[in-house]
Amino acid sequence: MLPDDEVERALVVVAHPDDADFGSAGTVATWVRAGIEVAYCLVTDGDAGGFDPDVPREHIPHIRRDEQRRAAATLGVTEVAFLGYPDGRVYVTHELRRDITRQIRRVRPQRVVTQSPERNFRRIYASHPDHLAAGEAALCAVYPDARNAFAHPDLLAEEGLEPWTVAEVLLMSDEKSDVFIDVTDVYDLKVAALRCHESQMVNIADLDGLLRGWLTSQAFAGGMRTGRLAEAFRRVDTAG
Repeated sequence: MLPDDEVERALVVVAHPDDADFGSAGTVATWVRAGIEVAYCLVTDGDAGGFDPDVPREHIPHIRRDEQRRAAATLGVTEVAFLGYPDGRVYVTHELRRDITRQIRRVRPQRVVTQSPERNFRRIYASHPDHLAAGEAALCAVYPDARNAFAHPDLLAEEGLEPWTVAEVLLMSDEKSDVFIDVTDVYDLKVAALRCHESQMVNIADLDGLLRGWLTSQAFAGGMRTGRLAEAFRRVDTAG
């Protein structure tokens, strides 16, 4: 994994509002504290989310965009882009690859974080079809699209976005995680970011218990001492 002092910018690409905060909020907070600029790219507005039947469905996208912006600000992330694809209907299309490529070329990150495109049979909830599609499209955008001047030529010809090579990708919720980042000292920020997603939290009675159990098991898998909390990723070298 690249040392953090060699990373100036990182881009997190996920399917829905709150995905980034469940999978990587502690890591993002740690990077921001280290001086790394972090940007978010949300494929959908989360329009199929929410649990309150009294809230008109047409209000949900605005609510969830606002929740995500507030969660990002809690961690020190100031840039959040929404691509506007329909929640529950995300597929790996040429258009989605182009739109993620646009964000990569614009942000020019050394590191991209996204969702694993491989189904996780130990944690099926991590493998929502939108997650799998967003992760696959993001990987396609990292390689080969973003670095190839002749892929999506309109991005260069019409928008002036030069090719960019991402050095590494970290995959969230992958069964073969090999990178474990200690987030114990920023755990409260992770919780605070998730609390911003009020429309999604009504069915989670014990968020702290859920997170501590999950992060403790990941810290154990990463060989950390008792009492530590960790987020886990699978690293993909994309520098070549």
